[in-house]
Amino acid sequence: MKKRSMLWLAVLMLVLSAFLAACSGGEKAGTKKEENGGKSGETAGKPQDGGTLVYALDSSFKGLLNYSFYGDAVDDEILQLFDENLIDYDAQLKAQPYIASWKTEDNKVFDFEIKKGVKWHNGDELSVKDWEFALYTIADKDYEGPRFDNVRNIVGAQDFHDGKTDKIEGIKVTDDYHVQITFDKARVNNLDNLWTYPMNRTAFKGVAVKDMMSAEAVRTKPVGLGPYKVTKIVPGESVEMERFNDYFAGKPHIDKIVVKVIDPSLSVGELKNGTLDMTSFHPSIIDQVKALDNVNAITYPGVSYYYVGFRLGTWDGEKNVMNEPKYADKKLREAMFYAINREEWVKAFFFGVGKPVNRPIPTNHWIAAPNDQLEQYKYNPKKAKELLDEAGYKDVNGDGFREDPNGKEFVVNFSHYATQNPTFEARAKAMAQYWEAVGLKTKVSMVDFNLYYDQLEKADKSMEVFFGGWSTGSDPDPTPLWGSKALWNYPRWVNDESDKLLDEALDINVVGTDTNKRKDLYIQWQKLFMKDLPILPIAELEETMAVSKRVQGVTFDVSGKNRPNEWWIKQ
Repeated sequence: MKKRSMLWLAVLMLVLSAFLAACSGGEKAGTKKEENGGKSGETAGKPQDGGTLVYALDSSFKGLLNYSFYGDAVDDEILQLFDENLIDYDAQLKAQPYIASWKTEDNKVFDFEIKKGVKWHNGDELSVKDWEFALYTIADKDYEGPRFDNVRNIVGAQDFHDGKTDKIEGIKVTDDYHVQITFDKARVNNLDNLWTYPMNRTAFKGVAVKDMMSAEAVRTKPVGLGPYKVTKIVPGESVEMERFNDYFAGKPHIDKIVVKVIDPSLSVGELKNGTLDMTSFHPSIIDQVKALDNVNAITYPGVSYYYVGFRLGTWDGEKNVMNEPKYADKKLREAMFYAINREEWVKAFFFGVGKPVNRPIPTNHWIAAPNDQLEQYKYNPKKAKELLDEAGYKDVNGDGFREDPNGKEFVVNFSHYATQNPTFEARAKAMAQYWEAVGLKTKVSMVDFNLYYDQLEKADKSMEVFFGGWSTGSDPDPTPLWGSKALWNYPRWVNDESDKLLDEALDINVVGTDTNKRKDLYIQWQKLFMKDLPILPIAELEETMAVSKRVQGVTFDVSGKNRPNEWWIKQ
């Protein structure tokens, strides 16, 4: 199975929907299978070779088609078809040897060995030097991608990033197949947090790090290790791939895969007509997909959640700084939470595949705090109004909307990403109505998806209150999202106690290998988070996928889809 990226769901956009969603029902991750047991309709026959599979995206892709540079789930869907991680993750999200295997005695020094004979799409043999190249690229001061946190803890990486040295001391290559990586200290998740995607050195030869994000090897001629090889890209519209016969894990069955962006309103028709084989879809059309005789509508456990965030500060280039006063009053944030009828909202916009969530950890993850240990923030507009009164937000001029404590006009500027999905604007406006019902005037801005997260990363002042979402990866550590130095900590929340708890949960000297001790610390952290309330957790969903019945061998679990070399088309 593929490792779930911590990437974004960004709301992952739902990628088509619902992105990464998580759902639950209180069942353990990886155990819940619906609609065909999490399979695409696999038959007992022998896999057949040949055919073309059409895979649809409902949002335009950015086209950052290299793992070291991508930042959203739409690009990730494409990457999963043609590139590889060096390690694998099972249905319990535990790391497993794949291209690389490893040994460690102390969780600080790791000795890695990669398989011989693994080929890149350009014919090069994979070397640990390709992995070393990726680690150095990400640690470079000119690197513009979001992965530095995945190399920061290697001995010497920070000094290299800061220009104090020209070598990363903790990376020692022995030969083409062996490398030793040393971290600054022993942590429970050093392996899970480590960046394990190599970059083909030939493809990037002569390209300065500052120019890589716009290079052919990222935009139009990506070189991967996966079962399919990219042959043609129409930016933002389509990607064509052909079978890579030298794929190390076995020759794929399907000849070609065509990935195309479609208007989501057309997906049911294309599925019915057989011009589309596989796509994620928004829960709003689940009944229509289930009604198709030639398609399996699949739902499976997710590890994602949606939230409303507040701009509490700025990003200074290295860390978050809480210096924005508008939403600094916790009573204001609490009032806005109590004002939302999440049960009603989720039912209206996620059509039976979602439920409210009360923490920044999806229910399916093993560190999720029990609901009875958390404030539930159930819908209570009366309490919302009382909190606003206490905080000094009152209607001074009699227009029905509250002014701020200084008597000045107060407007909640609420942003939501925009795609071709028609439900997004409706659900944003519904959220606004909840706040206006308790006297908070609200303005909704729909922002093009491809600009949305760029603005959040830059802490754009226009993004005051915003809708977002995350998928948690195989390692539950929330630091990459909510640590004080995390780029993806979009509210720019800074809390020393939070950082302390997150550090302790990773410290071998504190938790050893006892997962219960680690979970206890994460539960304490979730309690702290929900007390401080830098975001309002809204909902978690199941993943939804439509797969033509002619496509065989596709399976799903909490780690995602199986690799496409195992798929085949019934001729």
